[in-house]
Amino acid sequence: MKSLIEPNKIHCCDCMDGLREMPDNYIDLAIVDPPYGIGAPSMNMGAERNTTTFYDRTKKWDTTPPDADYFDEMLRVSSRSIVWGGNYFALPASRGFVVWDKKIGDNDFAMCEYAWLSWPTSPKIFAMCGTHLTQGKRIHPTQKPVELYKYLLSKYAKEGDLILDTHMGSGSSYIACLDMGFDYIGYEIDQDYFTAIEQRVYDFTRQTTFDFDVEP
Repeated sequence: MKSLIEPNKIHCCDCMDGLREMPDNYIDLAIVDPPYGIGAPSMNMGAERNTTTFYDRTKKWDTTPPDADYFDEMLRVSSRSIVWGGNYFALPASRGFVVWDKKIGDNDFAMCEYAWLSWPTSPKIFAMCGTHLTQGKRIHPTQKPVELYKYLLSKYAKEGDLILDTHMGSGSSYIACLDMGFDYIGYEIDQDYFTAIEQRVYDFTRQTTFDFDVEP
């Protein structure tokens, strides 16, 4: 059986299979974006303004948020954790958080998103217009910019850290880690999204050689 916790691998599988293999505090920093349970695939999510969007709106992955077992395991294996959509989950109180200001003005779309941090630190705001997603294909309804993950890594990770993403989605976290030289473990349960991530990573790395492997 292949290991699901070897650094610098990504896996098309249930993240719980990998988390259960990991010893306590195996991960230095988890940056995760689990399903919020709000039916994101069926929402507009800016698709009408983005002619390169091609994600499948019929997928039902966002009907239910992760249960307590997921958070217990993810927090057990991670020395520190950043959880996007922390306002949707029953997480401990923390004065550390990050807000992504999408700079889209006052309208009916989400103007910002909230990330919960597992340790006490000063709150931060990262401002970047959401129209960045018109540059290249949008492969996932909740796709976040690579620059957002690079900001989080620059603020909260140090050289040599092992980064975890349990719900890769579009693979933005992986590309940020590749670009910045961080060790990484990623999981994506949906084969279509995983295949799209592989293509996106290939497009990013085709002119550069990395020592990172992609393993289904």
